[in-house]
Amino acid sequence: MNEHPALDAAHLHCRSLQEALDRFRRHGLPRIADWGGRLATVLTDGGRLLAAGNGGSAAQAQHLTAELVGRYRQERRAYSALALHAETSSVTAIGNDYGFDHVYARQVDAHGRPGDVLMLLSTSGRSANLIAAAVAARRAGLRVWALTGPGPNPLVEAADEALCVDAGSTATVQETHLVAVHLLCECFDAAVSTPLGRRAGAVPGRVS
Repeated sequence: MNEHPALDAAHLHCRSLQEALDRFRRHGLPRIADWGGRLATVLTDGGRLLAAGNGGSAAQAQHLTAELVGRYRQERRAYSALALHAETSSVTAIGNDYGFDHVYARQVDAHGRPGDVLMLLSTSGRSANLIAAAVAARRAGLRVWALTGPGPNPLVEAADEALCVDAGSTATVQETHLVAVHLLCECFDAAVSTPLGRRAGAVPGRVS
């Protein structure tokens, strides 16, 4: 009889995370580096990042915007980034008047400008309010990036670009998303300290 089921479960969890991170390291890092450089171009040119998620993914979205408005590691200027779920009065008013599926799309209509970036985080890739936000953002001329769990999924289809984490549990997907958020900030900081013409994938002016 197994005397340590909780310890066995913890080992299994860690092994699952390690495997997911190995896959992310092989397949996801180039996209994160590319996003970091392009986000630097957008934000240093006066653009804005909007971010959204539900539940734990909302916390991840707010973590990302806090690193950009504050700082990640090195001292630098503040950049414009908003976590849409944190606008609690707007979220509750929109949810009450229009329905929960519209809580992010209507804020995108209000705050998004052509050339801005909308980052959407979802473990399932099936949240109706995030898909509606992606549709509204693309209609308004924003670039939509999605961090999701295993693909394909509807949010991947609705976004311009996506990074899918291949993992079997919600917890492992969220933990890998946190690594992705930190590395995105690291790549962003490296890019903002690099002259525009030398940034990987950078083009003059804002991304559209």
